[in-house]
Amino acid sequence: MTDTLENPAVREHRWRGRLILWAAVLTLANVLADVVIGSPMMVLPQLLEHFDTDQAAWLNASAMLAGAIWSPLLAKSSDLFGKRRILIGTLLLACAGALVCLAAPNVWIFLVGRFFQGAAFAAVFLTVTLARQICTPRVAMAVVGVVTSGSSLVGIIEPFLMKPIIDVFGYRSVFIVAALLAAAAALCVRSFLPESPIRGTGRIDVAGALLLGGGLGAILGYISLGSDLGWSSGGMIALLTAGAAASAGWALRALRVDEPLIDIRALSGPILLTLLALVLAAGSFRSMLQLTSIIAQVSPDLGLGYGLGDGEAIAVLLATPNIGIVIGGVCAGWLAGRFGPALPLLGGIAVGAVATFAMLAGVSALPPAIACGAVIGMAAGAIGASGYNLATSLEAPERQGTTAGLVSVVLALGSVVFTIAGGEILKATQVPGTFADGDPASTATGVYLYVTMAGVLFVLAAVPAIILTRNRFPAPAGPGAPRRPESAAGR
Repeated sequence: MTDTLENPAVREHRWRGRLILWAAVLTLANVLADVVIGSPMMVLPQLLEHFDTDQAAWLNASAMLAGAIWSPLLAKSSDLFGKRRILIGTLLLACAGALVCLAAPNVWIFLVGRFFQGAAFAAVFLTVTLARQICTPRVAMAVVGVVTSGSSLVGIIEPFLMKPIIDVFGYRSVFIVAALLAAAAALCVRSFLPESPIRGTGRIDVAGALLLGGGLGAILGYISLGSDLGWSSGGMIALLTAGAAASAGWALRALRVDEPLIDIRALSGPILLTLLALVLAAGSFRSMLQLTSIIAQVSPDLGLGYGLGDGEAIAVLLATPNIGIVIGGVCAGWLAGRFGPALPLLGGIAVGAVATFAMLAGVSALPPAIACGAVIGMAAGAIGASGYNLATSLEAPERQGTTAGLVSVVLALGSVVFTIAGGEILKATQVPGTFADGDPASTATGVYLYVTMAGVLFVLAAVPAIILTRNRFPAPAGPGAPRRPESAAGR
């Protein structure tokens, strides 16, 4: 398309029918990422049986690892060729991956399909940067809040919708639904959304993309799979070594080439502070969401000092954070449009810290656990939306795709590292033979240490967030006409 930044038909400045349609289409694209990552886990036992394998960890983590590999390349490509165009290509890649998984005759072909499906991981930051460039800043921040959190509603209804379909059509139905959803989302993006009006210049450093993507995927693979396959096993050590070597090779290359995939030298202090806050905060709220799902399955009758298992209450406990994510993300986007994104980021971190420490009482009582889960969900929604808004507002428009992709990577990195760390805390404090089937369970001490770890992470994340709030950082001007500066803390 030939639209430019100066064309008022592109830069939507208020909520009306067209903008609501755009937000709905962008949210639909983000729903695909949730479906790609989450839905196959509903049929994991059937997949293991069908492919005659016991490698549940690989089947579980493959799409997320692929997303880490795809993200740097797709982020840079979106800056050069247009966010809408790359978003459509990403959705079509995910559709093709679902079809490969559907027809896969063996586990290796299935993993190839999951690799292509993992491209859907990039949909989140692509929708963010597209919203930032087809709307004026104030409206765009509210839209980002909607599109980054609205898909969480699917987490509430997805199990109820998918279970009867799986019961009738088996595990393949998950990939049929994913393929149809990806195709529908691509068609809607093509039909209803304008192209981003700003382009960067230069070329794609393909070698750098391979080094960075491969290094990230290998390191995340080690972190994700080491607990199941053995931290010190030969294969895991080789994976970590390869990841570290590839990442170091990318860093050296980025400092030497003229147009690196991510220009390390151009990462400003405010952006680095934002990324630091996000990696800590994401690790905290993701680890708490994981803990909630664990203790929801433990009956208080076991006498462990914790446990919330109580029939239908479990569904409420697991659904409540998703509702909180939607509320937190939408509110943070609205606040960012009025006061700047740094303030709601700090607010989300502060609220998350209070709710996390309050969970020390909630691990053994259902009502406070539900309340804490809702508030932690609100914190997660606010942190995600504000993180994208803040990082992109600090970057020149022609580099916003790359920066948003970097935000996605650090969110995933924090989530993986600290949920694994929390799992290791629980594993280190297990008591064998706790459950009727002989499985072990963690002690109350382990659960309290886990909650304390998450709370401390929130407190640490608040430090860079406070710095960002107390200082005003002007946004770099984009190409063309001068832009009114945006502040990280407000205008």
